[in-house]
Parts: sequence; C-alpha cells; structure tokens
Amino acid sequence: MIGPEPHRPPAVSPVFHDVIHAPHRLRTCVLLAAVESLEFAALRDDLGVADSVLSKHLKVLVDAGYARLDKPATGGRIRTWVRLTDEGRQALREHLAELSRMAQLAAPRTP
Repeated sequence: MIGPEPHRPPAVSPVFHDVIHAPHRLRTCVLLAAVESLEFAALRDDLGVADSVLSKHLKVLVDAGYARLDKPATGGRIRTWVRLTDEGRQALREHLAELSRMAQLAAPRTP
C-alpha cells in the first residue's frame, strides 16, 4: 500500500507580478492605489528615495503599462503627477491577493 502523497504547495501563480514585486515599486503602487494621482515630489518624499531612484522605478511601471505620468504646466512650472492605470490597479490587486495566498500557505497549520 502506498502512503498519502506529501503535500506540495502549488507553484507561484501567474498573478504574481514581478514588475510590481520590487520593494520600491510595490510601495509606489500601494501609495498610488490610495489616491487618484500623486505629485512626483510627494511620492519621492513618502518613499524616502532620491529622484533618480524613483524615476527608474516609475519607468519600469510606465513601460509595463501600470502607471502613467502627466506633466501639466501650471503657473509656468511643470510638475510631474503619477497615477496608476486601470491595468496597474488590477495587477496590484492580483499581486496582493497572491502574496496573501502565499502567506497562508506558509502559516503554521493547527492539527
């Protein structure tokens, strides 16, 4: 008689978004999900990173179609506003759900 097959957790789901998962990009997406848009400087300050670091991560999100940059000229000064696209909001929801699923798999099981 063959014993029960050992429990194997499922492989990482396709809703695990590598683009979002990097810590600064994940934090960026979470901050942006709470608002319609956020000024670049405010986002940079909230994350506590340099302009160049935020720019690099935003480029990855924009290239993936997850974020959009708007640069309206107001009072002669151009300010950059950042927002999540609908696709970015959906990807973030999926990614957070997958992280939650993975956390449940790692949680100690009660007998």
